[in-house]
Amino acid sequence: QVELVESGGGLVQAGGSLSPSCAASVYIWGTDVMGWYRQAPGKQRELVAGFTSSGSTNYADSVKGRFTISRDNAKNTVYLQMNSLKSEDTAVYYCNLKRFGNIYWGQGTQVTVSS
Repeated sequence: QVELVESGGGLVQAGGSLSPSCAASVYIWGTDVMGWYRQAPGKQRELVAGFTSSGSTNYADSVKGRFTISRDNAKNTVYLQMNSLKSEDTAVYYCNLKRFGNIYWGQGTQVTVSS
């Protein structure tokens, strides 16, 4: 059973930083497709940043240059460093893992940016 647990969200002022993390209950392989998604009230869930199966990263245009995704395979953990936060970054942030045709989600962590 794969479990993903996010932590590290919170309330921050515009221009500040947060670094939520996602701990997996299984070993994270370099070929795993993993990412961070977010969902704001009244909006669809969208990909924020992710690792492809080749290990490269991709980012939503709205966060390029501000957010960085990283992972520590030894700790089975994926991180999202978020800098220069804006009010429009306010959302619930979810961790996602795709493996062997299955899709796993964490419970989400709230990020609120006050202007």
